[in-house]
Amino acid sequence: QVQLVESGGGLVQAGGSLRLSCAASGLTFSIYSMGWFRQAPGKEREFVAAISRGGGYTSVADSVKGRFTISRDNAKNTVYLQMNSLKPEDTAIYYCASRKDTGVLLTTYKDYNSWGRGTQVTVSS
Repeated sequence: QVQLVESGGGLVQAGGSLRLSCAASGLTFSIYSMGWFRQAPGKEREFVAAISRGGGYTSVADSVKGRFTISRDNAKNTVYLQMNSLKPEDTAIYYCASRKDTGVLLTTYKDYNSWGRGTQVTVSS
């Protein structure tokens, strides 16, 4: 079955950077769109970024635009989220998700089929 494993989270000061990774297995990675979502305590899971199966198309939430970049390496079955200029409000559990590419980048968590367990990102002020 599909397995997604996130890594790279941690504690960082405001203004710092982190790079999250999500290693995928149990799927033909190159035909799947991938997404990153996050969930802070007491809040709903929200979209962060998505990338098409070939990496040619990306979508990023307005709240992180210009600071976060999504990318993928299909040879390594891995998707990345580079996070720069981190803010305390970026503190959340970050989840990786997958679904078969439909030709349209999807930004709603209900549209994704498989999920990782998440990695905690904490940004101190």
